[in-house]
Amino acid sequence: METSLLMAAVIAAGFILITGPFFIPELHKLKFGQSIREEGPKSHQAKSGTPTMGGIMIILGITLGTAIAAPLSTEIMLALFIMLGHFVLGFLDDYIKVVKKRNLGLKAKQKMLGQIIIAVVTMVIGTRMLGIDTSVWLPIANTSVNIGIGYYFLVLFVMVGASNAVNLTDGLDGLASGTMAIAASAYAVVCLLLGHNDLAIFCVAIVGACLAFLRFNAHPAKVFMGDTGSLALGGAFAAVGILTHTEVLLAVIGLIFVCEALSVIIQVISFKTTGKRVFRMSPIHHHFELGGWSEWKVVFVFWAVGLLASVAGLSLL
Repeated sequence: METSLLMAAVIAAGFILITGPFFIPELHKLKFGQSIREEGPKSHQAKSGTPTMGGIMIILGITLGTAIAAPLSTEIMLALFIMLGHFVLGFLDDYIKVVKKRNLGLKAKQKMLGQIIIAVVTMVIGTRMLGIDTSVWLPIANTSVNIGIGYYFLVLFVMVGASNAVNLTDGLDGLASGTMAIAASAYAVVCLLLGHNDLAIFCVAIVGACLAFLRFNAHPAKVFMGDTGSLALGGAFAAVGILTHTEVLLAVIGLIFVCEALSVIIQVISFKTTGKRVFRMSPIHHHFELGGWSEWKVVFVFWAVGLLASVAGLSLL
């Protein structure tokens, strides 16, 4: 088992470290540059034109590492399907924005339709082939509650929530990739403790890929992962939570992602109802930036909080 875990991490990381120096210049040539929103922090304008869609490397690395190191069980195939399904949605979104020069990318309805299809396939295979029931485990009470048909809506909520939350977190150099590496490390332990050894290999491949990507994504970033990477990583995070039946624990370990998403929801509701903003800017990492924190400080503090959240999540087991 130790050999498989190491192999997955090394292959995923090695793929990115080897292909990065060749892939990133190609993105430059194709002019797949990131456009920076004008209302964002002024310091971010210098990042305009930095290549995006680097998530292609991340997802290929994870897929390769998992396929080689893990047995292609139903559980692994489903996890890869969920991740790659979100990868396709993210790629189309980036392609429309970067290549077709349409700022909004995929429409919200189109994304939702794609995620509904992924969720339906997940539940059909999960319930019929993997024996997943409709109960939810409550960590603190250490009990399971059967919520019946409500579980199907929970699966969709987890997928949409996780993928979009990681997407929102991807706003500073290295923030999403580093936070994801920490969360995936914690979930590798969760998988091992609960006997999902194949999924642990998948998680370790995510860790290897995200850490290797930091080689090119740490401040100042040479490449961004784009929606191609962030939506897919969010989908992968949702997959391990659903397949280990620890959906509530997912929110604890992924506390940073939850806070990022909540900050946007709170900001929008507050502005539409009162005309006032709660934060200087959302997602919340921009709030701290505009408060005078350097980009590196925000990233390191968020990584530290993510690490503490992961330890707290593991302690609940």
